[in-house]
Amino acid sequence: MTLKWFHIVFIALSMLLSIGMGVWGLFNNFVALGVVSLAGSAALCVYGPYFLRKVRTF
Repeated sequence: MTLKWFHIVFIALSMLLSIGMGVWGLFNNFVALGVVSLAGSAALCVYGPYFLRKVRTF
């Protein structure tokens, strides 16, 4: 597995973990944790396609 693929898999797993943590936090009355986790997953959703476009141009 190359470093590029490791980075893509790591971003995807981090996104899933962050979404899961955010949903768990919102359902268990940890609102601040839920909001921060979902904001982090939104940032990863923006960064993931950016990284893919950046890697494909090289």
